Amino acid sequence: MNIKFSEIPNHQNLFLDYLYDFEKVKSFYFYDFRAKENYPDIFRRVSERKNENRSSIKEIIKKQYEPFQNISQKTSKNLELLNDNKTLFIVTGQQIGIFGGPLYTFYKIITAIKLSQHLKERYDEYYFIPLFWMESDDHDFNEVNSINILNDSNNLVSISYKDVIEEEEMKETVGTITFDESLDEVFTKLESELRNTEFKQPLIDKLKTAYQAGKSFKVSFRELLFDLFDKYGLIIFDPQDDEIKNLLKPIFINEINNFREHTQKLVSVSAKLEEQYHAQVKIKPVNLFYTLDKGRYAIEPDENVFKLRRKRKQFTTEEILSEVENNPERFSPNVLLRPICQDFLFNTAFYVAGPSEISYFAQVNPLYEFFNLVPPIIHPRSSATLLEKHLTAFIEKYNFEVKDIFYGQEHLKEKIFSKISEINLKDVFDESNKKLNLIFDELKQELFSVDKTLSDSVNKYREKTLLLLNDLNNKSKKYQEVKFETVLRQLHKLSNLLYPNQNLQERELNFIYFVNKFGFDLLDNIYDELSIQDFSHQIIYL
Repeated sequence: MNIKFSEIPNHQNLFLDYLYDFEKVKSFYFYDFRAKENYPDIFRRVSERKNENRSSIKEIIKKQYEPFQNISQKTSKNLELLNDNKTLFIVTGQQIGIFGGPLYTFYKIITAIKLSQHLKERYDEYYFIPLFWMESDDHDFNEVNSINILNDSNNLVSISYKDVIEEEEMKETVGTITFDESLDEVFTKLESELRNTEFKQPLIDKLKTAYQAGKSFKVSFRELLFDLFDKYGLIIFDPQDDEIKNLLKPIFINEINNFREHTQKLVSVSAKLEEQYHAQVKIKPVNLFYTLDKGRYAIEPDENVFKLRRKRKQFTTEEILSEVENNPERFSPNVLLRPICQDFLFNTAFYVAGPSEISYFAQVNPLYEFFNLVPPIIHPRSSATLLEKHLTAFIEKYNFEVKDIFYGQEHLKEKIFSKISEINLKDVFDESNKKLNLIFDELKQELFSVDKTLSDSVNKYREKTLLLLNDLNNKSKKYQEVKFETVLRQLHKLSNLLYPNQNLQERELNFIYFVNKFGFDLLDNIYDELSIQDFSHQIIYL
């Protein structure tokens, strides 16, 4: 089953038009991703781009893979093809969330892998390699330190490593943060909340192999992804590598020397975007961060110097350019410059993007001209909700659709109660409210001929009466809920699983809940079932 994103609340119009009405947004993007007749020309231009980094990148990535044993044949072949002139990359990326982060991280990866395979079968003059760009330079700790699962009582539970950090205290890049002994508390809570199944202990053991005190966020994240996706040939790339930062020096220097021109164009495009849609990213004067004392700080121009935001440190233009030359590892791109860095290093044919990324790519495009790069095609990632088959009986029994769940429990509760209750409370009280208003309107009109003051006081009595009616309505709902307590429990379970925190499952739940219940074969099943060509939200039955 597939549901159009326009039928699911809270999706931005820019994203919806990109999927379903590209003509409206074509001025903000280089290509229509559906126009396959243009692919050969795009592939040719990407492959012909002079990329002097190919050999260096191959050696750097092979070094990054040295800690891994038993690398799959597919991955080994892709590693050897990294510097081939006919190699094109299908890139995606994400923050390095603990235990893999939300489910959609895996959906991004699967989309990139399956898209690579799809293209290999149709364009045999090229090699297509799926590459995952770990966003290890990101410093938003609060977005990666926790996961959500459903416990044995089907309640949504958050499991966190450390407490949240105030925004002004978030400085260190997540990739370099090392786990300490408090990781044991995470596993203790995880084991206590997960239901006991035949898959629980193997799952916990696998997670404990990757996530250990003394390892960093990026090392653990990388080990988990390697364990799960190496067999598909996925290349996992760490851009925080000092040797990679050395290759990126031309990008950093260009940004510093020409930031005014870059910013002016980005602001102009964003303003135009705001006229019709929304600008996903707030434009910064300089699209770079600088690392100092384990903190990552935005670079901001101030007259003839560059300052670090929230830090008493400044550079002249000559000094900061010297820093790039001598210490490039201290610099990292922001969200708008990151695609430029990706496509400077790799000959990227496609970038697999989520809804937010599709939105900010509408702002990024001017930078490709400044840096003289061929932009990739922006391909929407696959999106899915996993639905356990035994729950479909509940859906069928009360004759509603899966998409009804996306409008919240109250909406669904009213829909179900209208089918199973002898009376429809909503209709009854809506009609009563309407009748009472008519009575008070007539009363007000009749009393006006007696005394205007009496007529004016009618609204006060109307308000009191309607408040009493609303109170009666609420009491009726509570009695109804008690009467249908079993149904409500099933509804609560369904909503927690399919629309937790009033959000899509893929954005809230981690893979652990499902693998604990169905085993690691589940990931292979998702790989087989997930469609990369139907640009809608997919329901996958387990």
